[in-house]
Amino acid sequence: MRRLARELALQVLFEKEFASQSQVHNTVELSRDGSQALDPSILVYATELVDGVSQFKDQIDQKIQGASQHWKLDRMATVDRNIIRIAIFEMLYLKEPLKPNIVINEAVEIAKKFSTDESASFINGLLDQARTLVT
Repeated sequence: MRRLARELALQVLFEKEFASQSQVHNTVELSRDGSQALDPSILVYATELVDGVSQFKDQIDQKIQGASQHWKLDRMATVDRNIIRIAIFEMLYLKEPLKPNIVINEAVEIAKKFSTDESASFINGLLDQARTLVT
């Protein structure tokens, strides 16, 4: 359930980079044919992720930049940057933060689906580095 919510949040955050008014419900409507209803808890968690990343974006981006020694934030692939933002939010700013190893594993799996194998390795390394800023 949470994986689907993370994927949905990723899609919305990606869209927000180009159209700031994107919302979870709009993305669901565009991506589904209407024949399959989503569990409301998926929408709730996806919305919490999107809203949280948006609210704490500056702080999250500072954490990412602090963990990334050789990559500027604006040079990272948009998909990768938003996967990392979601993960940092879940580790630091979620009402009940999740364990870093769970978050990192989820981020890597989502990167494999939406980005590249190289991105999965990059995200794994960066989040592992960011873990030291979290704990």
